Amino acid sequence: MTVMRKQDRQKAIKTLIQQNSIERQEDIVKLLREQGIEVTQATISRDIKEMQLIKLPSPEGNYHYSMPTEKKMDAEKKLQHTLHDAYVSSKVQGEFFLIKVLPGNGPAVASLIDQLKLEQIFGTIGDDDTVLVISTSTEKTLETQKLLLDMTE
Repeated sequence: MTVMRKQDRQKAIKTLIQQNSIERQEDIVKLLREQGIEVTQATISRDIKEMQLIKLPSPEGNYHYSMPTEKKMDAEKKLQHTLHDAYVSSKVQGEFFLIKVLPGNGPAVASLIDQLKLEQIFGTIGDDDTVLVISTSTEKTLETQKLLLDMTE
């Protein structure tokens, strides 16, 4: 077994998630070990966080790791797809727009919204089934609500 430099290991992880539908950290550990690369789950967990990997719904109904994208169009398309499949409900109060999604989708939705880099959004917080979108003003919250709800259709 070989121990790799972080940069090389992360490049291998990127290749694995592009070539495979990987649902769990343990699967990454297993696939790397099959290639003769010795890693721990804790190391992979840190790599996932540092690489900002996100989990997206797969056609089979599960979730798989994916690379974040800097391209707004790709993020918008992924967000639209994820919201279409996972949106449950939403509420607005002042500068806050709360979105309820199916369990497991909150972090991906929050990350994709952040990737849009919209001026009217101050920031997002995402947990398992909820995303809190914080807007720069009450008026901008309504703009954001309309934009995001249009993606659920």
